[in-house]
Amino acid sequence: MKFSIKDQALSQSKINELKNNYETKTENNIIRHALSKSKISDICYVSEAEKDTDNKFSIELKTMSVCNQKQSGRCWIFAGLNILREKVAEKLNLKSFELSQNYIAFYDKLEKLNYALSSVMELIDHQHDERTLAYILTNGIGDGGQWDMFANLVKKYGVCPKKAMVETAQSSGTRESDQLLNSLLRFFASEAQSLYKQNKIQEIQALKDQCLQKGYNLLANCFSKPVEVFDFEYVDNDGKYHCEKNLTPLSFYDKYLKGTIEQYQSITNSPTEDKPYLQAYTIAYLGNVIEGRQVTHLNLSMERMEELIISQLKDNQPVWFGSDVSYYGDRQNGRWDTKAFDYLSTFDIDMKFDKAKMLDYYQSAMNHAMVISGVNLVDNKPTKWKIENSWGEDVGEKGYYVMSEEFFKTFVYQAVINKKYLNKDELEALEKEIKVYPCYDPMGTLAK
Repeated sequence: MKFSIKDQALSQSKINELKNNYETKTENNIIRHALSKSKISDICYVSEAEKDTDNKFSIELKTMSVCNQKQSGRCWIFAGLNILREKVAEKLNLKSFELSQNYIAFYDKLEKLNYALSSVMELIDHQHDERTLAYILTNGIGDGGQWDMFANLVKKYGVCPKKAMVETAQSSGTRESDQLLNSLLRFFASEAQSLYKQNKIQEIQALKDQCLQKGYNLLANCFSKPVEVFDFEYVDNDGKYHCEKNLTPLSFYDKYLKGTIEQYQSITNSPTEDKPYLQAYTIAYLGNVIEGRQVTHLNLSMERMEELIISQLKDNQPVWFGSDVSYYGDRQNGRWDTKAFDYLSTFDIDMKFDKAKMLDYYQSAMNHAMVISGVNLVDNKPTKWKIENSWGEDVGEKGYYVMSEEFFKTFVYQAVINKKYLNKDELEALEKEIKVYPCYDPMGTLAK
C-alpha cells in the first residue's frame, strides 16, 4: 500500500479533535503560561541533574586558557591550534600562548574557493539542480571544516604565533565575507556553464582565474595580508626573554612542531548500516587543499573510540573531537547532559532517538569541534568528560564545559587519535581501499 498526500488533508473535524485532546490535559495550561515568559529549555531544565556533572575529574590535563572564535565558525581551527599550542608551550616553557587562527583561516578560505571553483569546472556538464552540484552550490564556502582539512593547511602553510597575524573584525565575524565569496562562486557557476554550452572552454579557465583573484582581494582586505616573515618574542615561565628573528610560518612549524600533524588519524562512530566498523572511508567533494590528503575517517564502535581517547588522555595528550551540540546544552553554565533537559515529560517529544537513525533521518550530525582535556573514570568506565571549548571565558567554568557520558555516546561522532594507539587491525584497515560516500552523506558535515 502507498500513501497519497492528497488523502492527508487537515480537516476541520481533525482540528477539533486536536483541540479537544489538548484541552483535556490541564497540564497544558501550566506549560502554556510558563512559556509565555520563558524559553522552552528553561522550563524543561532539570536542576537535580547538576550533581552528576560537577567539574571534577579523575584524569584532568593542565591546559591553557580558552580562546574565543566569536562570530565565526572556525571551531575546528581553534581546536586544532589548541592541540598544537600545548606542544609549543611545553617545548618553550610557556604559561600561556596562542597560535594565529586568522592565518589558517585566510588560507582555508582561499583554498576552499579554489576547491569549489574547480569542483564546478569538473561538474560543468551537470545540470545546476543535479544533486551533487546543487549540494556544492547550496552549501558553498563557509567557515567549517574537518581535521584533515586543518592538517593539510598546516602542512602547506605552517603556523605562526597569534601576534604575527592578529584577528580583525571580519575574521571574528565572517557572515558578510562568506556571503560575498558564495556570490562569487555561484556567479562563476552560472557563467561557466553558459560558456561551456558555447564551447568556450578557455574562457572558463580565464573566468576561474579572475574569480580567484577577486576572492584573494576580498580575503586580504577582510582578514589582512597573510604574514610571510616575523620575529617571535616571548618570556618563559622563568622570566627569561627570547627572540627568534626572521621566521616564516613554515620554518616556525618545522622548528617547533615538525612531524606532529602526520601522527594523527580521524576516527568516527557512525553506526549506520552502510558504514561497517573497521572501514576507512571518505566523502566526495569534501576538502580544501586539492593536492592534500583526502579527508579520511576510520569507523569504529563507540566503546573502542572511548578506549582510544582515554589512552591518549592518560598520556597527558588532549584530544580533538567533533560533536553535535544542537541539543541538551546549557551554554551559560557549561554543560551538555541529556538528563538536564526533560522535553519528554513536558511535550511528550524527545530530541534524541537511535543514533544511526538520527544520522539517516537528518536529526543529528557533527557540527562543532572542541578539545577533550579530561575524563572521570569510575571502575574504569567514563562518567563525564572535560571539554575545552572556544566560546570565551564568560561561559562555563572559565570557558571549560562538562559533557555527560550519555550525551557523549549519543552525540559525539569524531575524534582524532595518535596512530600509535591504534591496534594492528585498525592500522591495516587504513591501508585497504577507502570507500567513497557521496558529498551529502551525514558524516561529511563540517564543524562550525
